[in-house]
Amino acid sequence: MRQILTSAIAAAFFGVVACSQASEAPYEDAAASPEDTPEAVELARAETSEEPEVGDRVPDPDEAADEGKARADALSARGVMEIGWEELMPEGEEERIAEMYQAQMAQLYSRGGAVAEGSVRDQAIQIGTFNTVEEINGKGANGLKVRLPGYTVPFEYGSDAAISEFLLVPYYGACLHAPPPPPNQTVFVRTEDKIKLKDLSQAVWIEGTLRTRKQTSDLADTAYTIEMTDWEVYEY
Repeated sequence: MRQILTSAIAAAFFGVVACSQASEAPYEDAAASPEDTPEAVELARAETSEEPEVGDRVPDPDEAADEGKARADALSARGVMEIGWEELMPEGEEERIAEMYQAQMAQLYSRGGAVAEGSVRDQAIQIGTFNTVEEINGKGANGLKVRLPGYTVPFEYGSDAAISEFLLVPYYGACLHAPPPPPNQTVFVRTEDKIKLKDLSQAVWIEGTLRTRKQTSDLADTAYTIEMTDWEVYEY
């Protein structure tokens, strides 16, 4: 995954800045809005968390620590498996995507010269495949109850943007300040209980049922869906 993330950040540096028409301004309005209505649960920043930089990957949990083992045992008792993003990647996928990034960069700059901002070449292209894993730790992936950390990317902004669908990605700024990750490193999240995303820089745990189901959107395409049942702030 290190190669993939490095390529994504490099693409952002060379002028591929945003993959949607969304900007920070509407989101800032939402953060400054009056007290939220009771029907929407609020996802806000933990006081102890530090602001990540664009391209920062969500840290892996410390499973070796006593706290990590206790958490894993509690999740297992509920039939939930804690997973990381690498477990959503089929074997050999990292190499395939790295080759696709290299080919895309070669094609992008084969004409020579800098990429002009706002030009046709100045587009955030999602590179990757919809290949999914069949099993995670010996269990069927489709329908598996999982817990996955990541950063949220909403489809809507505004003071009243109580949402029931959003994207979960492994690094901060994806789809807003950097290109989207590959489809099999982007998860479409759906929840029956609407939530309000108050701080996109706050990493969260998303818990729910994993589906190997393709979804398309203006922000990014995804190879997985999670039907969310619970969430919590991811402190690290």
